[in-house]
Amino acid sequence: MATILIVDDAPENLAVLSGLLSPLHTVRAVTSGQRALQAAASQPRPDLILLDVMMPDMDGHEVIARLRSDPGTADIPVIFVTALEKGDEEEHGLALGAVDYITKPIRPAIVIARVKTHLELKAARDLLKDRNRNLEVAIARRMADNLLIQDVSIRALARLAEIRDPETGNHLRRTQGYVRTLAEHLGTHPRFSAFLTAPHIEALVKSAPLHDIGKVGIPDTILLKQGRLTPTEWAIMKTHSSLGYQALEQAEQDSEHPLEFLSMAKQIALYHHEKWDGSGYPEGLAGDAIPIAARLMALADVFDALISQRAYKKAFTLNEALPIIHTGRGTHFDPDVADAFFARQDEFIAIAGRHADGEAGRLRAAGIEMRQDPGLSATGKG
Repeated sequence: MATILIVDDAPENLAVLSGLLSPLHTVRAVTSGQRALQAAASQPRPDLILLDVMMPDMDGHEVIARLRSDPGTADIPVIFVTALEKGDEEEHGLALGAVDYITKPIRPAIVIARVKTHLELKAARDLLKDRNRNLEVAIARRMADNLLIQDVSIRALARLAEIRDPETGNHLRRTQGYVRTLAEHLGTHPRFSAFLTAPHIEALVKSAPLHDIGKVGIPDTILLKQGRLTPTEWAIMKTHSSLGYQALEQAEQDSEHPLEFLSMAKQIALYHHEKWDGSGYPEGLAGDAIPIAARLMALADVFDALISQRAYKKAFTLNEALPIIHTGRGTHFDPDVADAFFARQDEFIAIAGRHADGEAGRLRAAGIEMRQDPGLSATGKG
């Protein structure tokens, strides 16, 4: 049974309406506007309110205004019941949000018909609202599933490069964390805020693991070589940035619609070895010509290479790695990106420790051991 709240300061009117409606519905009756607001906000919430207009202290117009201003009662349909003449008064009441208007003296058939109509309308609206809510939940669940599939697919693709070059270990997780840290720090910076919006940051973090996907195209004799590369081998190694871009470009063309993370992944794959002073590769871009996503990835990638052990180098301690990043400010790295790194240095160290490659890696991340071998390059292979 529907619950109907009747509001009238005249007990005889309450008795008439209650007697008429109580055989069909659950009826609650109050004699003032203040009590009406309390009853409307309590459980069970009324499905319909019959509201007298002319009441002392708080009239029906003020009551409906307060009902409409409260999200908990704003959707309860209200029918005005009044002895006032129709016309401007009825128009005013409907403008305030009433769904209908009943005049006194009460005519039972009219009241029952109007109440039945508006209860059916409310039931239909409630059903539609429930279905929309269920649809939203289903859509949200489907989107979450799609995003999970997308994330798993991205990581699987990125693992292809990692499998070919197994020494990189948790490099993908670490650099992804570094990139997020830099992006969130720079999100309010005047030079970066227009690009580093929340959606762009998520796309950037999602695409970061694909930065070295092009290494799947590098021969094992070069990718897995122990020690320094020859100039010829180094030239081939450097093609991994273009190979990664081409693979992602083809994937984007095969997609039915544009995917923002793929567009950003292409920029990162192609340009994360560019340097601020123009001495990087593959195109020798300099300064702001280098995409922001690639500038963040450049620092994240170099920092992780410095503190990680590779076949061609021992891991640097933090005391050795940090000055190298500082020296690269304005030459290798965008100065503001380097400043962001030092501002969030503790978070970088925490990420390095959290995703370190085994116990030795955790110790190195804490800067405890593994001094630099002076005879080896910090960034030997790509």
